[in-house]
Amino acid sequence: MPDADELVANALAAVRGTDVRQAERQLDQLMVGTGAADGTTAVDAALLRRLVRGLGRLWPRGWQPADVHRLTARRLDARAARLVGDAMAAQRREQAEPVPAWWDDQLRELTAEVRHDDRGVLAGWASREGLDRVDALRAAIDVLALVESLPPIAVLRPPPGSTGAAIPRAAGTARSGSPMLDRVRALLAKAESTTFPAEAEALTGKAQELIARHSIDEALLAAGAESGDVPGGVRLSTDPPYAGAKALLVQEVAAANRCEAVWSDDLGFTTVLGWPADLVAVELLYTSLLVQATAAMLRGRTERRAGSGRRTKVWDESFLNAFALRIGERLRTATDAATDAADQAAAGTAGAERLLPVLAKRGEAVRERLDTLFPGVTRHRLSVRDAEGWSSGTSAADRASLEVGGGGKPRQVPGRPDRR
Repeated sequence: MPDADELVANALAAVRGTDVRQAERQLDQLMVGTGAADGTTAVDAALLRRLVRGLGRLWPRGWQPADVHRLTARRLDARAARLVGDAMAAQRREQAEPVPAWWDDQLRELTAEVRHDDRGVLAGWASREGLDRVDALRAAIDVLALVESLPPIAVLRPPPGSTGAAIPRAAGTARSGSPMLDRVRALLAKAESTTFPAEAEALTGKAQELIARHSIDEALLAAGAESGDVPGGVRLSTDPPYAGAKALLVQEVAAANRCEAVWSDDLGFTTVLGWPADLVAVELLYTSLLVQATAAMLRGRTERRAGSGRRTKVWDESFLNAFALRIGERLRTATDAATDAADQAAAGTAGAERLLPVLAKRGEAVRERLDTLFPGVTRHRLSVRDAEGWSSGTSAADRASLEVGGGGKPRQVPGRPDRR
């Protein structure tokens, strides 16, 4: 009988092929095991060992725990994502130091428990999921095939085990510790809960104003410290449905907060590059505005003309695209107003001639980071397929009392084109 590692390798090769019967035969071989008394345990150990090894190869290639978990749920299912979480926790025990704090934070957010004994990881997961052995093995092989097929992506932070991982950096996804961010979260929570569109957008505009002022303060402090840091990045989910519209919303929020965004439609996320305070702002605003946009879209459906023959999907997509563009204009207006106010307040002081050059320098650093990480980026031109949905989305975003300038010229979204 083949040993456990060979059985796993054969099953994996069969799953990657096109012969379904061969894949089932190899799965049967896994079920039988090595023929030894502990054959089942040996197969489980071999599976986990190879999965842990595959995960370890992903970290220097740009992947982070949250990315792998999210993509597994997208390509397979939530059950498979929980197995990946358990495997990442097992891999953490073997991870070479140093391991940055943000890495362990991601594992905790995924509820991945780092165990001191990896025996029974697969069996424990199968038991919690209510799977029999054949279904558990099939799922584990599918997860392994996915993990080993993932391509390299941009390295946004030094991975565990690298020299840079030992340097503490401000995380782009900080959740607490700032009174200003607490105020922003409170404003956005109110915006999400209100049933009045004007109130929601006024609250969002106020949140953007606070964020812009905080960003300016952070920029001036960083310029005085001359820390030598480079812009960082975060990845935000832009899964279907309406992945293109979600990518556009990220793009608009990023642009309003002096960040750059690149959409990877095949991987289901958009990468946002910027300085730490700005990345926090983009993540908070995008998460809230996606909730608000979806609610506005559902309300807008009830306002469609009676007997309209347009398909709901096309109308929804046009609505969300228009909403994103108009909201982007309003956010940029709030940012510009905060910048002008800060510039006027600095008149006659030592910082009077420093603010705009500092912001320009930081913006240039973000663009250089974009060119370094994404040298082959392309652009996707926005197309409108439903004029009624576009008009309704624009109106929904225009109901606030905020004054907005500029037109509705379509913007371009960096990334691969959405070929739907």
